[in-house]
Amino acid sequence: MQRILFLACLFFSTANAQELTDTVHPSRTEVITPLHKAKFYGDSLCAERKQGGNPQTINGYQVFNGSMDGNRQVDPQIAVGGGYVLHGTNSGIIIYNKKGEFVQGVPQKCFNNGIDPKMFFDFHNQVFVFDLWWYYDKPKVKPVNISVSETSDPTGAWNTYPVPAQNGVDGGGIGYSRKWIGYSFPGGTENTFVLRMADAKAGKPATVYHFKGSLGHPVFVQDATDDLYFFEIKNGDFIIRKVTEGSDGQPYCQLVSKKPHLLKYINYPPQSPQKGTEQKVSSGDRNPKNLVLQNGCIWFSQAVNKNGHSAVQWHQLKADDGTIVQTGMIESDTTNYIQTTLAVNKNNDVLIGFQEVNENSFISPRFTYRMAKDAPGTTREIVRVGEGRGAADGVAWGDYSGSVIDGDNLLDLWTIQSIANEKGRGETVIVKVPFEKKKKKDK
Repeated sequence: MQRILFLACLFFSTANAQELTDTVHPSRTEVITPLHKAKFYGDSLCAERKQGGNPQTINGYQVFNGSMDGNRQVDPQIAVGGGYVLHGTNSGIIIYNKKGEFVQGVPQKCFNNGIDPKMFFDFHNQVFVFDLWWYYDKPKVKPVNISVSETSDPTGAWNTYPVPAQNGVDGGGIGYSRKWIGYSFPGGTENTFVLRMADAKAGKPATVYHFKGSLGHPVFVQDATDDLYFFEIKNGDFIIRKVTEGSDGQPYCQLVSKKPHLLKYINYPPQSPQKGTEQKVSSGDRNPKNLVLQNGCIWFSQAVNKNGHSAVQWHQLKADDGTIVQTGMIESDTTNYIQTTLAVNKNNDVLIGFQEVNENSFISPRFTYRMAKDAPGTTREIVRVGEGRGAADGVAWGDYSGSVIDGDNLLDLWTIQSIANEKGRGETVIVKVPFEKKKKKDK
């Protein structure tokens, strides 16, 4: 572990100050009528998909299994709220209670098909949201299916908005604020769209606003603000944008900051070795897979190249000007930390989830955390919550992990990580980290 603290001392040139006034307006709009489901599971088209459960305690933490039927590209995600844990992979969507007991599960076809789920619980509006990108539909519309629960109970009614993305390709990201749902993806000329949360929650036909180019990766906006933030790493800069609403009621994008990050370690991580094979696996991406806006700051973690190994680097930036408040590194010369995500609670306590693999081990789930009072740039001891049992047979692995806030108390944090089974296939473990209890203990 390495401690680093960055102090704010950068300023903008005249050109950059002018750039801050730049705005981007939607290139077009379209109205999407939702596909309505009266309940999550139970109609004639949706067979039950029962996976996981088996709650247990590992190293002092509540752990239970998520999906256990994955290929190498599991793409695991979770969202927590309303007393439930919603879980998605490339094989479908599952609901557990917060004790880790299975409630209901369905395949993707129950929500208009698709792959690569990303999800969140919007505690401002008390709804679950997830996307599924259906790239193999026969009409070649390639819709991004944005599914929104009508209440905080995910077993109830849902509305799915199939937004056409004919030129889209794999690798999208989703985010939210009190007012907006945002999605960004590669491919084509229009790479970002937003729609109003209120329309989606009510199941109304929703106006979708498309933007040319990418605004960056959308952020989970946990602060009580309407603006939806986007973040991008481009060349040597951290770029922050936001979609806000004008006096005419229409959204537009505004550049918030473009600032050199001056980080030594920022390059993409190398592939990581496994035990008993020459086959290496993907370590993840320097571009963060989830970002959080909490208490006026944007937080994220990333996988980077640290002296030939994959390491996890994490950051806290001021959302209003991009200044780095603190950053830290989780690294080792003898192992690789891969596929990372980060979650932050209302007290600025942080959970960082990732996986570990090296020449003497298989892909295994890990996490660490820090309390807000801890020294800047530091994290505590790495916690092991399972050990991989076999080598993956290809480079692609997991593609990402998931770490989120508990939308019911805004204190506890959760993570889902992949673990390799005996055949090198992806299974998942879900972990609860109860920060309310830890704060009492740490006093």
